[in-house]
Amino acid sequence: MSVAVVTDSSAYLPARLLEQYAVEVVPLYVVMAGHSGREGDDIGPADVARALGVRGQRVSTSRPTPGDFVAAYRRRLDAGADSIVSVHLSAELSGTVDAARLAAAQVGEHIVTVVDSRSAAMGNGFAVLAAARAAARGEDTATVAAAARDTAAATRTLFVVDTLEHLRRGGRIGHATSMIGTALSVKPVLHVADGRVVPLEKVRTTARALVRLVQRGVEAAAGGPVMVAVHHLAAPERAERLAADLEERIPGLRELYVSELGAAIGAHVGPGAVGLVVAPAVPARPPDGSDAPEETEDR
Repeated sequence: MSVAVVTDSSAYLPARLLEQYAVEVVPLYVVMAGHSGREGDDIGPADVARALGVRGQRVSTSRPTPGDFVAAYRRRLDAGADSIVSVHLSAELSGTVDAARLAAAQVGEHIVTVVDSRSAAMGNGFAVLAAARAAARGEDTATVAAAARDTAAATRTLFVVDTLEHLRRGGRIGHATSMIGTALSVKPVLHVADGRVVPLEKVRTTARALVRLVQRGVEAAAGGPVMVAVHHLAAPERAERLAADLEERIPGLRELYVSELGAAIGAHVGPGAVGLVVAPAVPARPPDGSDAPEETEDR
């Protein structure tokens, strides 16, 4: 049985991994200045960072349509897949999973298995990667889906933003939480817990928040072996410093990816945001079947 893996554009897996494992990506939609476009295809992170830098400019997002998913599923089936595992952004943060489930009902729920990663960005992406590697090993549908669920459940996603206002406007955190960072001038370290964005701890400065982000990441790694992703929006220097610190302090680091957040997540965290995702390492088979190690770092 050939199992295809599908995800949405908020997973932010490196392009070479998407290509290597033939992962199909269904874009979310981003709305700005009255124009709606597909994430990655029409609107990128620089567009969102620029728009959010303009006072009064609003940026919003919307899920892919069920029709978008039906088209993606049929492409994979027409290409020879016998079944599909579709892994997506937390249902607490987006209606993307609901759209995928509606599409699965149309295509056949015995053919398409939909997995809610209960996370975002590479918190979702590492679950997708685990599923794709299981599929590449020839595992069956249930095992591929279980690989995604198990990796997602063991993954920690932490981040710091310059302002909580974008998360509040997008409905990703409540008004009371957003007041922590405005009225009290606190920089909270946030994390994704049970699919939701919640404060993990409160510190007084951005510098201290970044220090705590590294410390929390090292604690989550527990020595490894782990995969780590570092994300940012319009803050490449912060991200590189964070990655260097983690590389130095996590002895069991097996894979490291540093990337800018795409438009859909970037619209809710805003410029200056940095975050990290720590997941248990998933064995990778080199694409040519040799014993040579796969390249496991993207900067």
